[in-house]
Amino acid sequence: MKEAPPSIQLRDKGGWLAAQDGLVISFYLNTSPEEVAPAIWRSLQRYLQVIPPKTLNWYVSDEGDMAPLDDMGWEQIRQYLLEPPWNGAWAIELSESPSEAGSYQFEYYGRRPGDPLYKDPTTSVSFAFPTQDLREHGALRMRALALELAEELPFNFGYVSPAIVSPHGYWSSGDGHLLEALLNRYPSLDLYHASTYSSLIGTQALSPTWLTFLGQPLLGQMGGIDALRNALSFPEVSLLPMDGDRVLVTLDEWPALIDTEREAIPPQYRALARLMEPFLFQYKSEELLPYQQDMNRRIRRFL
Repeated sequence: MKEAPPSIQLRDKGGWLAAQDGLVISFYLNTSPEEVAPAIWRSLQRYLQVIPPKTLNWYVSDEGDMAPLDDMGWEQIRQYLLEPPWNGAWAIELSESPSEAGSYQFEYYGRRPGDPLYKDPTTSVSFAFPTQDLREHGALRMRALALELAEELPFNFGYVSPAIVSPHGYWSSGDGHLLEALLNRYPSLDLYHASTYSSLIGTQALSPTWLTFLGQPLLGQMGGIDALRNALSFPEVSLLPMDGDRVLVTLDEWPALIDTEREAIPPQYRALARLMEPFLFQYKSEELLPYQQDMNRRIRRFL
């Protein structure tokens, strides 16, 4: 077993836990929310089967407040997915705590392609796990679970990565200097913010990671599975074709803890990044805000 990601805890000024280390599984689906809602509901049920009972205890209510996730809350969540209001455009955020970052987290953002409320929207769904699950069950089990969650999802892009887990991007309230130091040292750590990216990523991609899921139209634009085979002729890499003209790219046997103080970025990460480069999301404007410049550099960190 290779080394797991480091133990990370970021706290805000009040001492509340704003973020911690974990593993995140995220998918971006370029289709109408109502078309994929049943499949997402089934993926959520599978997620609930493998995490400890009564782990997700809170959700964001109609009023935007954190509410206990009781039977009434679950019925509301079921309705929002399977009998959605507002043409399926809705967000579902489930977490362990109403105020702190937990180890398990589910986020769904149902956004219709072409919706004028957003720049370039797409539906997204994310599942978070603690690093301890990776240590206890191993990389093969987590990879198999990711495939189960992805099975029915017509994703354009998806990934599984060691991550800094934080509900709704609350990592921004933690120690910014520590966060920057961690991200610079460990480029394998994903700083994900699904609610933001689902409003503007469209059919583009984010950085390559340990597991990178490619579907249509992205896979076709990249040249298909043959282009992947030609670019990724490394012994650590495997390609798994999936139904629906999709593929899973595995860059290593274990979610690599890339510590740039001790090692170089593995060449397979750079090779996949070069192939994906024309399709990587980037903020574009004559005058980018500092956080946009930072995110652009982070998405291109393996180039």
